[in-house]
Amino acid sequence: MKINEVLIKPIITEKATDLTKRQVFTFQVHLKANKNQIKNALETLYKVKVGQIKVVVRKGKVRKVGKKMTPKTLTDRKIAYIYLKDGRLDLFPQA
Repeated sequence: MKINEVLIKPIITEKATDLTKRQVFTFQVHLKANKNQIKNALETLYKVKVGQIKVVVRKGKVRKVGKKMTPKTLTDRKIAYIYLKDGRLDLFPQA
């Protein structure tokens, strides 16, 4: 798996922005990515030192869609909580 495919997007919610005060950042990652691949991708792309990584797989919800309200399952998501040792991860650069 390529480094660019591991990290999909940063998760920006109220809970996630509160965690950034403690140097914890949340990213949505590829479902088949492991902790070593996530660590290598972050260290090469953002040039920071990663301390600890915790990974959670959120199962997809069942939604009813269409005129007949047929159930459809949304895809699973893998969330990585990244604790930084050194460095600063700037997700919102100042203009």
